[in-house]
Amino acid sequence: MGQYNIEEEVEIAAGGEFERERVPQSKLKGWKSFLGMYAGEHAAGTEFMIGPLFLTAGVSAFDLIVGLLIGNLLAVLSWRFLTAKIAVDNRFTLYYQLEKICGKKLVTAYNLANGILFCFLAGSMITVSATAVGIPFDMEMPKLTDTMPNGMTWVIIVIIIGAVISLIASKGYDTVSKAANYMSPIIVLAFIACGIVAMNQLGVKGFDDFWNIWGEGSDPFPGQIKYTFWHVVIWSWFANAAMHIGMSDLSVFRFAKNPNAGWTTAAGMYVGHYMAWIAAALLYAVYLKSPEAQAFLSNGEAPPVAPGPLANNAIGMLGIIAVVLAGWTTANPTIYRAGLAFQAIIPRVSTFWVTIIAGTVATVAGLFPAFAMKLLGFVALYGFILAPFGAVIVFEHFFYKKAGIVKNYAEKANISFNASVFWAWAISFGLFYFISVKYDVFLSFVTLPAWLLCGVLFLLLSKRFQRNT
Repeated sequence: MGQYNIEEEVEIAAGGEFERERVPQSKLKGWKSFLGMYAGEHAAGTEFMIGPLFLTAGVSAFDLIVGLLIGNLLAVLSWRFLTAKIAVDNRFTLYYQLEKICGKKLVTAYNLANGILFCFLAGSMITVSATAVGIPFDMEMPKLTDTMPNGMTWVIIVIIIGAVISLIASKGYDTVSKAANYMSPIIVLAFIACGIVAMNQLGVKGFDDFWNIWGEGSDPFPGQIKYTFWHVVIWSWFANAAMHIGMSDLSVFRFAKNPNAGWTTAAGMYVGHYMAWIAAALLYAVYLKSPEAQAFLSNGEAPPVAPGPLANNAIGMLGIIAVVLAGWTTANPTIYRAGLAFQAIIPRVSTFWVTIIAGTVATVAGLFPAFAMKLLGFVALYGFILAPFGAVIVFEHFFYKKAGIVKNYAEKANISFNASVFWAWAISFGLFYFISVKYDVFLSFVTLPAWLLCGVLFLLLSKRFQRNT
């Protein structure tokens, strides 16, 4: 049988996505296939929220501009030398790789946590889109400190948006991908336009004026914590911790011809997590000079961070459209991914219905503005929970021979629950979460120590408890 026919049969057996097989040579993609995807995925709804939230944390110009430059570089390096390297070496999805190491029962728990967290993230993006859709209806915008829905108009708009996004996501990856490809160029152009208009509204004539927008920083707004240079660096590095050091993007880079495809993540980091965050912060800086915002501040309250009105103030209807689309381009693939995670738990339920279930959970989450308004903290928690599982994959891949342990132990020993993985994660998570809460340590600061400890504990526990196979 020829090589082409073998690969064709493998693809058919794997449902066309090679979920439980190595990706064959004929299906590998060049770096250009990843460039557009990362540029589009990371210039989306989250950016409209995160940029302004940096201002509420009182960052200085140096902290923001230089901190983001370094933090995003560290994220790119993590993708290139960890995620892309391991993905190309093994060519398995995250879920199949974890199943080989952890066993099916433990992966089921991971999938449940992953799916729920994806739903909450998608819910915050439904909230973002709702702030734009609500403008023509003169809807009261959620405040930075709001946790509950603030009116029936808000509830109705969120439900309608959630239903539309869920239906698009339920049509499958091709529909989700096409929707993102159509929307992404509009969103990137809108971010650029918003930044230019906002600088004009702020009277920026040169670099000094631009720098002075943040200056030496300020006190954080009520209910927010103060961000320093290291807060910005570490948070921006680990904003996508679940994707790079958490190894979620193994599923993406397994199609890459070589690990250099990992460098394409720079398009997402420096278009989305640099240019777009700063552009969105500029929109909020304009709003802070308004009488409405000053009234909030004089009363000791934080002015609302509602992307819809901010973008509308800068570029009108294009801004409203961009915010709606930006929320969709993040929520659509996120709900789709959540559906896949749930389907791994309940495989007899169709992709359509698990995606609808995920969309329903996300829509309910979107009703509560807290997920969006506390996005900096939620993203930090999301990465902190999931990233240590990636450490298990990384440490096994690079150190299993030196540690003298069996690679893919759950598969070879035919066990469904690898206790070494569970206890490595539980101890590292529990210890550093306790430190964060007890001593009020910024959660992103303990993500890397927890990741390293989990990896080391996994090797030590595996060495101690693995049986010869």
